[in-house]
Amino acid sequence: MTQAGGPAGRPSPPAAPRKSATGSRTVLAAGFLLPALVLLGALVVYPIGYSVHRSFFDQSGSGFAGFDNYREIFTDEAIFTSVKNNAIWVVLAPTVATALGLIFAVLTERIRWATAFKLVVFMPMAISMLAAGIIFRLVYEQDPDRGLANAVWVGVHDTFNESSAFPRARPLPVHPLKPGGGGSFVTETPVTAGEPVLLPLVGVPPGRMPSDARPAAAPAVAGDGRIGGTAWLDFTRGGGGKPNVTDPAERGLKGLAIEAVKDGKVVASARAGADGSFTLPAAADGAVLRLPADNFREPYDGVSWLGPSLVTPAIIGSYVWMWAGFAMVLIAAGLASVPRELLEAARVDGANEWQVFRRITVPLLAPVLVVVLITLTINVLKIFDLVYIIAPGSAQDDANVLALQLYQSSFGPAADLGVGSAIAVLLLLLVIPVMVINIRRIRKEVRR
Repeated sequence: MTQAGGPAGRPSPPAAPRKSATGSRTVLAAGFLLPALVLLGALVVYPIGYSVHRSFFDQSGSGFAGFDNYREIFTDEAIFTSVKNNAIWVVLAPTVATALGLIFAVLTERIRWATAFKLVVFMPMAISMLAAGIIFRLVYEQDPDRGLANAVWVGVHDTFNESSAFPRARPLPVHPLKPGGGGSFVTETPVTAGEPVLLPLVGVPPGRMPSDARPAAAPAVAGDGRIGGTAWLDFTRGGGGKPNVTDPAERGLKGLAIEAVKDGKVVASARAGADGSFTLPAAADGAVLRLPADNFREPYDGVSWLGPSLVTPAIIGSYVWMWAGFAMVLIAAGLASVPRELLEAARVDGANEWQVFRRITVPLLAPVLVVVLITLTINVLKIFDLVYIIAPGSAQDDANVLALQLYQSSFGPAADLGVGSAIAVLLLLLVIPVMVINIRRIRKEVRR
């Protein structure tokens, strides 16, 4: 009896493997990957390797410097400032942007015009770093008439603290006033009932004069033992006026505060009217009249946003303005996948909105929040444009970051490629842990 499959009882030989029309799959895969590997090696691997190699050589590149370049990073004051500023950036910028993105994403589920709100918040992402830097350089302008931040700040300040009426106003030597200490001015002699008091000043710009000020009234004598007089701007445009005389073209200093002082105590006070006239009660007879320093203090000019102490937080604010929309969009996408029945069940069990947000929404969004934080952290480590454009020359050393210091150390008349390469390697070492965390997170997500 013969075995099936071949003649004379012999088993059939194994079938020959069918060869692909395109050849080996390994060769095919290598053919597709080769261009990408060549580009990866030329644009990533080689620059990294050369930077590491160059970081161990001196400025000229001919002498071996060992770890001197790395030591300089932490001993040179300017470079070490950039390291500290980078730490501030890494801690503040991603955290604030992610927190705002989370708040915006949650709020957009409760407002009617959610799409329009998301569009407005995300719109800064369409602006380049260069354009955003120029915008915020103007926003942080010191002059309140030009800088939006100081215009708002000064407006709020002046709402609660009235600004001085006549900054830089002062008497001339021919006027019957003298310095009274602390920025105030006093009359040279005590005032007497029945004699009009002259309080002339100069140095008030036309733009600072009250809009409703009227031509200065001639000094008049007040009755009933009271003290009367006039406070006015003793200056005639175009010349021709006389000192200590209320000429027709001269206007009263409306609102000027006047105090009567006896034995160091204020016994009466008044404010000049629209024509500069004022009246003090009989208690002011024999007193010295004082114009308090509050009349003349400099106007509040706001905050020096781009000064040495605030320049880094100010630039971080511009970064958050740009990237909060990015965080909002990603978090909103994650929020859309959160099971609504869990939220409703928590509310039915008596949880308030804050408890629902803290104990359910945030834990369920944790993977998305980690993605946003890691992405923004990597982006922050490369920040360059905003600092270079927004920080003025006088404060650029105080706002310096590693990427900007890398540029400054590698280019220019005093370039030191050894130090620049060491900074580049340091940036790489700072990015690697963040990338490792991200890769592990991605692998964990894939296994689920």
